[in-house]
Amino acid sequence: MTIRVRLTALSVAGAAALGLITAPAIAAPNQPHDTDQVAVFGHRGASGYRPEHTLASYELAARMGADYIEPDLVSTKDGVLVARHENEISGTTDVAEHPEFAGRKTTKVIDGSSITGWFTEDFTLAELKTLRAKERIPDVRPNNTIYDGRYEVPTFQEVLDLRARLSQELRRDIGVAPETKHPSYFAKLGLALEPGVVEALTRNDLNRPNAKVAVQSFEVANLKQLDRSLRVQLVQLISNSGAPQDFVEAGDPRTYADLVKPAGLREIATYADVIGPDTKVILPVNADGFLTAPTTVVADAHAAGLEVVPYTVRAENKFLPADFRSSADPAAFGDAFGFFRALFEQGIDGIFSDHPDIAVTARDEFAGR
Repeated sequence: MTIRVRLTALSVAGAAALGLITAPAIAAPNQPHDTDQVAVFGHRGASGYRPEHTLASYELAARMGADYIEPDLVSTKDGVLVARHENEISGTTDVAEHPEFAGRKTTKVIDGSSITGWFTEDFTLAELKTLRAKERIPDVRPNNTIYDGRYEVPTFQEVLDLRARLSQELRRDIGVAPETKHPSYFAKLGLALEPGVVEALTRNDLNRPNAKVAVQSFEVANLKQLDRSLRVQLVQLISNSGAPQDFVEAGDPRTYADLVKPAGLREIATYADVIGPDTKVILPVNADGFLTAPTTVVADAHAAGLEVVPYTVRAENKFLPADFRSSADPAAFGDAFGFFRALFEQGIDGIFSDHPDIAVTARDEFAGR
């Protein structure tokens, strides 16, 4: 199985002739896949339109045409995998409004950062199910707040059940791309994430080479561990700064920048199939937020036998490179189509987006459909 969806596509020259590629023009050291279509990953679902990591967000992403839905996984106190971007949940649930849980507010050190709030590992699943999701960035996505209080925190199994139902209903295979969050941290608590991931995928007949599954991590050691147990694609996530937490804790001096050098990519290829870099790793920006010259990371990754699925394109000005902003209003939509095209020109194999409908439209236009 590959991330890319096979489809006849335009060459870059052909797309330009049709006016599908707009400014800024960017020299591409990486060659686009002329006959491959970029796969769209609904980042935390369709989180540009619904509170992230809710079944409603995942379902909307699939209905908008996303090829994959992406649940981030953390653990409850009783060892159940649930979908939250972070184990600290005050920003994405109404936990602060529950007086019965006031005493659970605490401060913890997570991957070197001191964080105060409420944490999934201090709640049983039954207790988490009494909470309701809310919009994480209401200042940028005020329309999403209308859905605050409507949705539960879903378990990984509930996400897989949704995937199965939607695949049948929509008559196409909806992929799932779970990310293990803070795996070293949870392992130290005796709540390792990896066994639950393997068990769930196996139980749902998804631990097989042709399953549309891609398991992700910013750490390295747990992907190597999963490589011994899983037969699905593994994705090494790459930040545009810092280093994997397990490297930091082990005293390994390498950074993410080292991992995307040719030697680092060849090592990644021994245990993973895909890299998921920040878009800035492919298209860097300067101090003013404007794009600079592309890197050779996509070409180097392909040379190592890896596919490339960068994260995350969001339509709001706040998250776009300055080249594509429409105004000074951070919540207003900018030229997301332009940024998608700039990334497609680099030859990427997939893309994470909070707005999968825009991603699908941009992808299909670039492919000449």
